[in-house]
Amino acid sequence: MDTQNPSAPPRAQSAADANPTRSRHHTSGVTHDNTRHTTRFVVIGNHLTQHKELSLLAIGLGCHIQSLPTGTPADIKSLAARFKEGTTRIAAALRELETHGYLRRERVRTPTGRIVTRTISCNQPGHRREPADTDCPAPPRTAHRPEPRPRKALPAVPQPTQAAAVALHQQATDLLTGLRRHDSRLLLSATDTAHLAPGVIAWLEREVTPTTVRHALTADLPADALRRPAALLAHRLTAQLPPPPPYRAPAAPPPVRHALRTCDGCDRAFRAPQTDTHCRDCRTATPFTR
Repeated sequence: MDTQNPSAPPRAQSAADANPTRSRHHTSGVTHDNTRHTTRFVVIGNHLTQHKELSLLAIGLGCHIQSLPTGTPADIKSLAARFKEGTTRIAAALRELETHGYLRRERVRTPTGRIVTRTISCNQPGHRREPADTDCPAPPRTAHRPEPRPRKALPAVPQPTQAAAVALHQQATDLLTGLRRHDSRLLLSATDTAHLAPGVIAWLEREVTPTTVRHALTADLPADALRRPAALLAHRLTAQLPPPPPYRAPAAPPPVRHALRTCDGCDRAFRAPQTDTHCRDCRTATPFTR
């Protein structure tokens, strides 16, 4: 009968068993279980997926846009219909991508004369490709980024009466926030909406319908990009303010109709206040003391 060798290890030791310190150091953090893609994939640089300044929403949206086939709509409305983040957050993420050179949006005129927005996705900001009109702008360097210019104040708008401002505030706010449905360039911030709302209320209290106000603000807009849509709306609210409605005198109160009572002089029925005891004929014919 064979005897066991007491110096031999009971089982083969793995690299982790032989070096317990190494095993402890690699139990946390991400590990990758990768399979090579052969279809339906897109190559995206780590400069985007690990960007130090972009928000997580902007990184994810940038990856999604780079994966879209050419010609797929990538405007705010289409993206909001695809994702649940909403138009405000999606618009902010698109602005981040534009700032860092991953996206460029241009308004171009089609051969039929229609104005459309063209979205250009740049997978490597700063690199140029042919044709020349598709080159991607280089993202600004953080160390040399110029100080932001102070925002110019919006033009003043007409002010309504205090009573009208309270009663019509929500109606004016809803009208302003709905302008983007008529033109996507009229997407207003909360600050711009609060500044313009009194001007809209001033129109509404002059007996102008919301439809008329909306048409005055959205009709005949410039075909080019609007640099400051809120300033344009403030100018229109002031320059096109209609006159106040004509003065209408209050209606005269209806005449008082007194109850019938009997004359103390001739027993004839007549209408008069309770203080009158005689009809008009008796008062004229025979003076009496009340």
